[in-house]
Amino acid sequence: MTNDVSGRSARRVGDPVRDLSASPARPRDLQDLPLLRRVRDRMDREFAQPLDVEGLARSVHLSAGHLSRRFREEYGETPYAYLMTRRIERAMTLLRSSDRSVTDICMTVGFSSLGTFSTRFKELVGVPPSVYREQGADVLDSMPPCIARRVTRPVRNREAPGPRTP
Repeated sequence: MTNDVSGRSARRVGDPVRDLSASPARPRDLQDLPLLRRVRDRMDREFAQPLDVEGLARSVHLSAGHLSRRFREEYGETPYAYLMTRRIERAMTLLRSSDRSVTDICMTVGFSSLGTFSTRFKELVGVPPSVYREQGADVLDSMPPCIARRVTRPVRNREAPGPRTP
């Protein structure tokens, strides 16, 4: 940068352009982080309970819209999507480790409809629950549980890498 005749700085060709819109985090945003963690921890603990965004927001004294917006900014998905992922993860574990019926597992992890459960399961995992039970458990027998959890974490279809075209 150079100063022009008036004393103002003038941009030279080749100088990097500063993005003035990128400002540091606002104090309110930082105050929200413990509240967002509290909501996420509650969903992790109580995934099988009937939870809704309005109730979760009320529990930390935020509006539902603000909670959803901030949760998505911090964790990359909405509170609802996060809860569905937790429920599906738990269902995957139960399908691999028990011989309980798919309907029983569906109810155990917090779904009230087998159709919704099957749809969400297939959306996240790529196969229906019954197919996952038949095909998904073989690979994980020799893996440590911490690695198995990492490998089997459901990925939303829109987040999964698409087929590569040459």
